[in-house]
Amino acid sequence: MAAPARSSYRRTPPFGRREIHHRKLRLGFGLLQKARRDDALRRAGAVEEFDAVYFGAVGAPDVPDHITLWGLRPQICQGFDQYANVRPTKILPGITPPLRNCGVGDLDWVIVRENSEGEYSGNGGRAHRGLPEEVGTEVAIFTRVGVTRIMRYAFKLAQARPRKLLTVVTKSNAQRHGMVMWDEIAAEVAEEFPDVTWDKMLVDAMTVRMTLRPQSLDTIVATNLHADILSDLAGALAGSIGVAPTANIDPQRRFPSMFEPIHGSAFDLTGKGIANPVATWTAAQMLEHLGEQAAAAHLMRAVETVTGAGILTRMSAGRPLPRMSLTPSATRSTPPNGGTTMTWDDRKARAALHRIFDVAIASPVQPSIVPRHLDKYLSFIVLKSPLVKARMPLTSLFQL
Repeated sequence: MAAPARSSYRRTPPFGRREIHHRKLRLGFGLLQKARRDDALRRAGAVEEFDAVYFGAVGAPDVPDHITLWGLRPQICQGFDQYANVRPTKILPGITPPLRNCGVGDLDWVIVRENSEGEYSGNGGRAHRGLPEEVGTEVAIFTRVGVTRIMRYAFKLAQARPRKLLTVVTKSNAQRHGMVMWDEIAAEVAEEFPDVTWDKMLVDAMTVRMTLRPQSLDTIVATNLHADILSDLAGALAGSIGVAPTANIDPQRRFPSMFEPIHGSAFDLTGKGIANPVATWTAAQMLEHLGEQAAAAHLMRAVETVTGAGILTRMSAGRPLPRMSLTPSATRSTPPNGGTTMTWDDRKARAALHRIFDVAIASPVQPSIVPRHLDKYLSFIVLKSPLVKARMPLTSLFQL
């Protein structure tokens, strides 16, 4: 359904600036069928010459999830040694989270997920299929090399963040081999980072802490399975799983890194006008990885400006919003904390939404803009933006 794109950047001497040069690569669910899986893997391998992969959610209703997953994504992550899966989570302006007394700045986490082994290493099997004595095994593999490198990556990341705070998550009370090794290696690596404050949590207790004391957390590191689950919870606590991006990083930069949303293809949302596009902030992660910090910060400001102005789909509003009949394309609702939230139906106003996102990305938009001034302000930007060729008043698109 969604196709990844492969991207690279290079210096463009005539203009003295960097530009992102990209090529699209079709890797949709059709290529995941058994007869064409080898073709899909060949295409996936072709991205090695590039610097980054911008990956869309893949899958189809008639393709089992395990076929979609194992047919492609682990081949890229493990094949390109993208062992650090980095998932930032924060409450964006304009999004109301489900947590009481928790707002912008109170929840600002980065979850580091071990991405090359562990519970998703692919070891195991089934025997005596269909018989009463059928057996299935899933074997988690933890290596000292794998645990040490992800722990060191997490400590370095925590060290670079203002709070210098790291929480190591395991289940070492019940899983007394691999998880105890995780705890021991964490203590060893911690000695290299005396300026980082760290603690340990059991994964079940961690869900409680994330919900009741989100301000106590900053950087989190966990196994492939545990971080996968915790990051979905984190996305929900921040207002919507559709907000959350993820980066699959090869820190040594021998291979391209891959950037994607944390969610899969949501076919249950098709045609309902509620899908949340904000996880495209993973493009900001990609720009940071490519060394374009200023461009990444500009893109994040654009996303935060759009959400802060109340331009939200129902999936990104952080609360249930009624299905709205939009005439012509925008309507208003009053959030619990006051003010006005504008909600667009992305089927009826897709072109207009794209126009606003283009304008926000291309222009220095004020983060404090309020809805009643939005029409006048964006009308001016639309006329000035090089990305928007239609020179029409914005009032012809929106009746605010």
